[in-house]
Amino acid sequence: MGGRVAARCGQLLEQVADECGWQIVAKEVMADHVYLFVWVGLTDASASVARVFKGRTARVVRQEFPYLRDRAKVWWSPSYFAAWVGYVWESTVRRDIEHRWDAVLAS
Repeated sequence: MGGRVAARCGQLLEQVADECGWQIVAKEVMADHVYLFVWVGLTDASASVARVFKGRTARVVRQEFPYLRDRAKVWWSPSYFAAWVGYVWESTVRRDIEHRWDAVLAS
């Protein structure tokens, strides 16, 4: 993902968070995946949060960028990783996400 597709994906993530009452603390849309650090409610299950973000972005990107329909199946795989941030400082997670491209470019 890059250019207009990445920008649109970022906008959609913000829109979904606003609609659901969640707060995106940090995000990074990369070529093959997205890092997202989100504050959600205590009753919001991580699987539901991932499903909402992934479902909306996949559907809208496929509609708005028809030339990506076949390739988009690869981007929106059913996998995701979710974790609570209780054992590390929030600033550590935020810094890691915000500087993710630095690590990619250095390798």
